[in-house]
Amino acid sequence: MENGKDSVMSKKNKDNNTEKKEAVQSKEAEKSSKESSEKDASAANSSPEEGEKSEKVAENATDSDKVKSLQDQVEELTKANADLKDQLLRKAADFDNYRKRTIQEKQDAYDYANTSLLKDLLESLDNFDRTVEAASSATDPKTIADGVTMINKAMVSMLENKYNLVSYGAVGDAFDPDIHEAIGKSDDPVASPVLKAVYLKGYKLKDRVIRHAKVMVSMPDGSVKEEVDSAKEENKASESESEAENK
Repeated sequence: MENGKDSVMSKKNKDNNTEKKEAVQSKEAEKSSKESSEKDASAANSSPEEGEKSEKVAENATDSDKVKSLQDQVEELTKANADLKDQLLRKAADFDNYRKRTIQEKQDAYDYANTSLLKDLLESLDNFDRTVEAASSATDPKTIADGVTMINKAMVSMLENKYNLVSYGAVGDAFDPDIHEAIGKSDDPVASPVLKAVYLKGYKLKDRVIRHAKVMVSMPDGSVKEEVDSAKEENKASESESEAENK
């Protein structure tokens, strides 16, 4: 009988322990559920703020990238501007040097344009100096005259052959008002105006007159014109006779 009581008591104790464990587990589950709910509520309450913070962080990062990109562009443009300014200054300096050099070259060309001609004339000057020295002890004037004539011929030949400088104007040439300057005239038995005297020869550089010849002009007095007309009539008569004979 005692063994039966003991078994019943033991069974009751086990049931009590089981109930206690279940109660503890239930309390722990409720506690865990409550904590989880509190965490969810806390997370639900804090998520908008954290979202805003994350958005702000992202915006700040984007703005920082934009600012850095703009700073890089400004640096590149500043460098390009400095390079262009340096190139412009160099070009301006080069052009200024070119302008000054061109002006100097033009001035030198103007100042020394006759250098070659003057060098060629030096030989004639030397010959004149020798002639003057020789004239101081010469006894025959013809010798001096011959020396001057030789110098003159050499100078004229040099000017004509090397510089195309040609003189013109001789007695008997036809008068041309484009190249002759008449300083006097007289009526003479000539068919057309001709040069009666040449006071100063004219000169041409190639085809351009650089000095007009100063001349005296013989103008027709009418007598030669009548002789020319009669000569023409005689020529016409002779031609008519020859044609009649041929027929």
